[in-house]
Amino acid sequence: MAETSYPQIRIVPARFLTPDTTEALLNEILSKAGIRRMVINGPSVPEIVPYGPAKGTPNVVAQRREIEVMGETIKLQVQVGTILMELEDETPIPEIRKACEAVLTNFPFSIQEGRFMRSSMTMTDYAKYGIVEDERILGMVDPKSNTRPIILQGNR
Repeated sequence: MAETSYPQIRIVPARFLTPDTTEALLNEILSKAGIRRMVINGPSVPEIVPYGPAKGTPNVVAQRREIEVMGETIKLQVQVGTILMELEDETPIPEIRKACEAVLTNFPFSIQEGRFMRSSMTMTDYAKYGIVEDERILGMVDPKSNTRPIILQGNR
C-alpha cells in the first residue's frame, strides 16, 4: 500500500467542548472543502455509571446527547477534547482557523500540524474490518467499540 502524505492538523481547545459548541464548530468546519477525514477525541461519557456508589444507574449528563452535523443526527459519546483532521492539501487550514476563531470565542485554542492519524492498515484494522476498500477508514478503529465510525459526506 502506497504511503500518502496528506497534511494533518489537530485542533486543541483549552477546555472540553460542550455539545452545542461541538455542533457549531463541526458544522462550520465541515462546510469547508478539502477535508478527507476527521476524528473527534475525548474522554468517554458512558451511558451507565461504571463504578462508585451509583454503579449500574443511568448516567444522566448534558454532554451525552445527540447533535446534528451536516444534516445528520449523531449521538455524541465523548466529551470533545481534540479534533484530528486529514486534509487534501494545506489550502483549507486558514479557513479552518477562521472557523475556529468564529466559534471558539470564550477560550483559547491551538491548531497543530503534524502526523496524528495512521494512514496504513494495522492488525487492529484488519481484525475489526478485514480487508477494506476505502482507505479513509484506516487508523480510525477503536478496538473496544461495538459500532463502526460515522461517515459524513462533506464538501470535496
